[in-house]
Amino acid sequence: MDGSLAGRRIVLGVCGGIAAYKAVEVCRRLIDAGAHVVPVLTKGATRFVGTVTFSALASEPAQTELFGAADPIPHTRLGQSADLVLVAPATARVIGCYAHGISNDLLTNTLLATRAPVLLAPAMHTEMWEHPSVRDNVALLSRRGVHLVGPAEGRLAGGDVGAGRLADPADIALAAARVLAGVTRDLVGLTVLVTAGGTREPIDPVRFVGNRSSGKQGHAIADEAAARGARVVLVTTVERPVAPKVEVIRVATAAEMESAVLARAADADVVVMAAAVADFRPKAVAPEKIKKDEGLPEIVLEPTPDILAALGRAKRPGQTLVGFAAETTDVAANAAGKLRRKGLDLIVANDVSAPQAGFEHDTNHVVVLDADGVATDVPLMDKRGVARAVLDAVLARRGRTTREERDERE
Repeated sequence: MDGSLAGRRIVLGVCGGIAAYKAVEVCRRLIDAGAHVVPVLTKGATRFVGTVTFSALASEPAQTELFGAADPIPHTRLGQSADLVLVAPATARVIGCYAHGISNDLLTNTLLATRAPVLLAPAMHTEMWEHPSVRDNVALLSRRGVHLVGPAEGRLAGGDVGAGRLADPADIALAAARVLAGVTRDLVGLTVLVTAGGTREPIDPVRFVGNRSSGKQGHAIADEAAARGARVVLVTTVERPVAPKVEVIRVATAAEMESAVLARAADADVVVMAAAVADFRPKAVAPEKIKKDEGLPEIVLEPTPDILAALGRAKRPGQTLVGFAAETTDVAANAAGKLRRKGLDLIVANDVSAPQAGFEHDTNHVVVLDADGVATDVPLMDKRGVARAVLDAVLARRGRTTREERDERE
């Protein structure tokens, strides 16, 4: 193996099949390759192998319980902290539950709670492996991007011979290394500052001026940047799960976001302003709730701080500044104008009135505009995919800038 496993955190799921005893060897190989292994055993698995064995070999004690553990949400912690979830052996039951979103134990909950790559090593009797329902479930998971290794052909339980034998532990460890080698770590050494969500500008203690931003796109960018090796600081207005090691700063208003962002922007190599910051706020905030029977109130608005423009004025050499433009008409033209006015390197433009795009949706369709005139259309896809495209554009921009600076020196 090429070192792809060194330092990587792997959740090793072990299911209830006779091949569970081979998972001990898988665990040992992962540990020998430098991985941090966290075993998660189903109750069925414990009929074939003991938790003590895995606890002795792995990096952390084996876990079996969803409820009653010291950690009240073990599946969330396991899923969010994993670089890879590997299930070996993967039984027909767990494959079916995973394919259809059924969470009935710690392992299936962890599979549904992770955004890390998932590698399944199926093992079952030939008749089960060839059953149409199992094949359909495997095909469905493959379309979703789940990786598979095996099964192999050979001697099965009961003396039968056929397809369904667990892949060799060495092949499983090699497949894990290959999956993780394909996870790009091209942001290592960079600090990325991301903003997310919509600000809330108070009218009185119970009402506010706000917008429909869910924060999903900004959080997806933060998660993707962290997965690619960056040090990530996320300034957000929403309560959403975040990737491990992301520094989270929670704010509510435009003024609070301005303070948090400007205090940290100078240390960032890349700043991505994905938040929907309110353009206006009430000039005066009522100290008590405004009562309807007191008549129609007059709310006078004033501009909020232009955080993006301030970042553009303060942008240092080598820093990349990315803005967002949520538009409903003349999307490209309005975004290009904002890019020039604010002194940005890139702007991500989207038509928030388009179907399945923009606020609150899990998908988005954007165009990434570069200050040099390069435009990249990103078709409708999930927001993590859009995050990848945005960060790819950031790296392309930084690469061009570096080459230009080098050419000028020469």
